[in-house]
Formats: sequence, C-alpha cells, structure tokens
Amino acid sequence: MEMPSIMDVDVAGKRVLVRADLNVPLEDGRITDATRIERFAKGMRPLLARGARLVILTHLGRPDPNERDARFSVDKLRPALAEALGTTVRFSDVCAGPSAVILSEQIAPGEALLCENLRYNVGETKNDPAFAAALAALGDVYVNDAFSCAHRTHASTEAVAHLLPAYAGPLMLEEVHALEAALEAPERPSVAIVGGAKVSTKIAVLKNLVQKLDHIIVGGGMANTFLYADGAPMGASLFEADQLHTVREIQTLAAKSGCNIHLPEDVVAADAFAAGAPHRIVAATQCPADAMILDAGPRALARFQSVLASCKTILWNGPLGAFEIPPFDAATMALAQTAAQLTRAGRAVSVAGGGDTVAALNAAGVADDFTYVSSAGGAFLEWLEGKTLPGIAALRSAAQAA
Repeated sequence: MEMPSIMDVDVAGKRVLVRADLNVPLEDGRITDATRIERFAKGMRPLLARGARLVILTHLGRPDPNERDARFSVDKLRPALAEALGTTVRFSDVCAGPSAVILSEQIAPGEALLCENLRYNVGETKNDPAFAAALAALGDVYVNDAFSCAHRTHASTEAVAHLLPAYAGPLMLEEVHALEAALEAPERPSVAIVGGAKVSTKIAVLKNLVQKLDHIIVGGGMANTFLYADGAPMGASLFEADQLHTVREIQTLAAKSGCNIHLPEDVVAADAFAAGAPHRIVAATQCPADAMILDAGPRALARFQSVLASCKTILWNGPLGAFEIPPFDAATMALAQTAAQLTRAGRAVSVAGGGDTVAALNAAGVADDFTYVSSAGGAFLEWLEGKTLPGIAALRSAAQAA
C-alpha cells in the first residue's frame, strides 16, 4: 500500500509534528557535514510556505537518558537548521510535556520549533505509549521523514503514528520509491554490488538479492569467503571458514533463481594492510601463503564493468576492497566511475547506500551522479534483507485505517 504524502494535505495553520533524522556528525560541538539538515530542509520549505507550523523531533547520538549529557543537545543544530529552512526556529529544552506543548502552540505559521533530543527520554527507545502520547500532544498531524530511523520501533517512529493523522514526508517517499524501483520492480537486467568484510553480516541481504536480481557482484572480504568455499587458498587474507554452508545456501538459491554470482578472477595481494605496502596481482586461486587479498584485480574489474554495462538497474552496498587505503581502492573507484557514467548516459538507474559505500562514492567524486544515494545505514540494510520496517508499516497501517 502506498504511504500517504504530507504534500497532499492542507497544512495551513496546522502543527506538523515531523520526525526528522538530524543526527549529523559533530567535532568539538560543530557540525562537520550538514547534508542531512539540508536535505530535510529542502522538503520542509514548501510546507512552511503553505503556512505549516513545524514541530521537529530528532535524536542526536546515543546519550544515556539518565545523564542528559549536554554534548548531545540538539540546540547546537538550530543555527544551521534555521539557515537551511529560511525561517525562525525556536527551541524547546524538552521534547515532550506541558512546556513543549505551549511552545508548539505559540509558533506562527511558517515558523518551526526544534525539540530537545528524543533519546534523553527512556520512553523513546522503549516505544512507550505514554511518551508517544506526550509527543502526539505537540502536533495536529504527524509526519515521518526519517527513513534512516524507520527500522527502529521507537515512540517517535512507530507508536505516535497511530495517535495522529499520519503521513510520509518527501524524503521518506523519495527513499522508498528509489529502493522499490531498484529492488522490487527493477528494470532488467539488474545487478547488485555487495561488498564488505564478512558474509556473516549480510547473509539475509545476499539470500534476498539473489532471488530478486539477475546478477550479484561480490567483493571485499566476503568474496574471499566465496573463493575459499570454491577451494582457493587465502594466505593471510580475511575470510570466514565457518560460513561455507552459508555460501552453499546462497549459491543454491542463486542457481534456482537464475541469478549469476560474479567473483574476482584475479586479485591484488599485499604483504601488509598498510598504505603503499608491497603488492602484486595474482589469480584469485593463487594467493601466496604470506599475503592477503585487499582488492579485486584488473581482469575482475573489467568483467564487473562489463556486467554493469549490460544492466539497466545497479544497486550498490559495500566496497570491493580496502578502499580506505591506496592503492587498494582502485577497483572500487573505477567501478564507481563506470556506474556513474552509465547513469549520466541514461543507460542505468543506480541506487547506493551504506556508510562505507557513500564514503567510497564521495571519494570517487561520483555520489551526485547516482540516481539515488541513501544516507540510511541500518534501515537500508534491513530493506535489502527484505524486512518490513516498523516506521513504514505504521504509516501504511494508518493509511489503511483511514
């Protein structure tokens, strides 16, 4: 069921209680990357222009709710938020309770109120009904615009959606539509690039993807485990000897679904995990006993690029190698450039997500060229696993009830 959009609602004069994700990185109390604030504000400005009275809920970090550590106060986000929204942003030093309600009633149409860190309250993470009711008192309608928090069964993402008319925000809808286009109804042929250190952390992802897409390119330490399962020596490489049964299960599912799994045919092997360490290119089946595999080799890269060129949908989660350390970033950077070129040429829809993936695309200078880059971490991963996210389920349930 489609989630109802707040953009279709007459918001003039209404208190719009919106769950945002403004959990931005900080250094010495200063914002080092305001991307989340800017993306959120872009979607909210049209609502403010239509006379909405915006009441903003967010978390910041993981404070102990019993200590109320000032380092995690969201008040420090207010200047950047006010600038991005282009309006006055007032502040409530609590996120629920009588004083917050009074402030929510005092803000004028076109203005905003930022409420203190949700996680200062133990009721938030416990999805406490009483705390959710206190949050609901701050608004006339509820909006979830935080896909990155939608996998949390928290009061601000789940319980409150059942207490007010509930809608999806523009960022939420944008993210869900992008992911559905890439995974649920992709243009074919379709491919997923799945990398990272361990198969064990992405078992559910791989099992889901091989049943939905045409190709899976496996990279990073995960590829080592697949290669080991096929009898390749690993030397000093990272791999998981106890996951051979998992690899077999994934291979069996792929064969039944007609999905092709692509592994590196050659690799970059180094003597140490260090920048500029002595390294050489060897066949994936010939890793020296004293070396470790840290990247896909040139033949593997060419093959992966060929797969991408044949596909109309590209989904990316995880690097191909130790991309943080040159020269072991070469395959990831080159394949990112290929995906970007195909997207720019209109030959493919490309969707990427996950912290390391976003970092790699930024390092390659191509994040803006992808069709969609998700800033979500755990929510993006759970979506790839095929799980139902509580925050999204709550919005759809509210729509059905209405």
